Amino acid sequence: MNSRSFIQKWKRSKRGFFWVLIGIAILIMILYGGILPLMDEMKKAKEEISVKKMTLERYSKFLQHRKSIEEELERTQRQYEALQQRLLSGGNPQLAAAQLQEIVKKILDRNGMTLRSFRILEAKETPFYQKISIHIDFNPVNNLLSLIQFIYEIEHHEKELMISEMDLMVPNVRNPTHLQGSFVITGLMKKMETKGKGKEG
Repeated sequence: MNSRSFIQKWKRSKRGFFWVLIGIAILIMILYGGILPLMDEMKKAKEEISVKKMTLERYSKFLQHRKSIEEELERTQRQYEALQQRLLSGGNPQLAAAQLQEIVKKILDRNGMTLRSFRILEAKETPFYQKISIHIDFNPVNNLLSLIQFIYEIEHHEKELMISEMDLMVPNVRNPTHLQGSFVITGLMKKMETKGKGKEG
């Protein structure tokens, strides 16, 4: 083999290797510029489809139980409204206490009982309500059934009332049928919303 043919063969080999390198470079560019981003997009799309599928499944389950959920919400709303009706009305504890006093006076009158005195006690807050209480002293009664009926009507009133304290005595031991004493009667009102504190200067 002469040197000329060797050089030509070497040049062809070099030219072929060069095109191989170009081909590899093109493949790499295609891979990183097109295929890998496409695969990444496909992966993201698959994940999005999976999330949407789970959402649809949850929504489908909700639709299957929609009627029972709506019925439960309606029942809860009715219970809430009924409870609201059992609370003392009024925009503040003083008005609620006035309503409670009026209720107690009516029940006393119905049962032939009279007041010696009454006073409004300080309202107490609970997590959801305010307790409104009044202290009453009643004159001696000669009918035990009247007293029992009074207690019953307080405890079973349409408003949420309770006798939280009771103190009974017989003023005349010779006539033990006469009773007098005092009650602390408590009702509930909706807790007032506290106003936010002013901005600090």
